[in-house]
Amino acid sequence: MIMATVLIYGTMTCPYCVSAKELLKAKGVEYQEIFVDKDPVQKADMLAKSNGRRTVPQIFINDRHIGGFDDLEKLQNSGQLDKLLQD
Repeated sequence: MIMATVLIYGTMTCPYCVSAKELLKAKGVEYQEIFVDKDPVQKADMLAKSNGRRTVPQIFINDRHIGGFDDLEKLQNSGQLDKLLQD
């Protein structure tokens, strides 16, 4: 059973955010999504947690910064994502 806490910082119009959410949904993973395009406080929070990365999505699994969609996809393709989601 997947127990990880997944947080995605994104925007309403980001195609990479959609791709990340689709990948997670296909795995049966629930996630919390925070939209930073209309909330400067949340955007500042994202920047602080991601070491200044401004692109979206910024994805966190159990408070560990994963990065963006490309990083999530690399973890999936290497088989490491499932391990992170179960830790």
